[in-house]
Amino acid sequence: TAMIAPDVVWLADKPLRGPAEVLTRWQKYFEGPTAPFSWAPEQVEVQDGGKLALSTGPVIGANGKRIGTFTSIWRREASGEWKIIFDRGCEACACAADKPPAN
Repeated sequence: TAMIAPDVVWLADKPLRGPAEVLTRWQKYFEGPTAPFSWAPEQVEVQDGGKLALSTGPVIGANGKRIGTFTSIWRREASGEWKIIFDRGCEACACAADKPPAN
């Protein structure tokens, strides 16, 4: 919960509001010895003024293949810490970012 803001909105089939709802939904992914996926940003952009940022990149399955894309919006808190205020993931084939550009 260290990275999740108290007022987070996690966009899923039904939006999850607050860290408790997010953790309840995500608990199943961390019950085994290793998580069934990993992620790392391909792109990070900080808004002028340094108060908001976006990170986005691939979600990699246990088999090493890309299974999705995540996008997180971050807010810099008064303490200087960055916290996620919005997050969304989608399957790799369902995101516009994963599709080739139209001509």
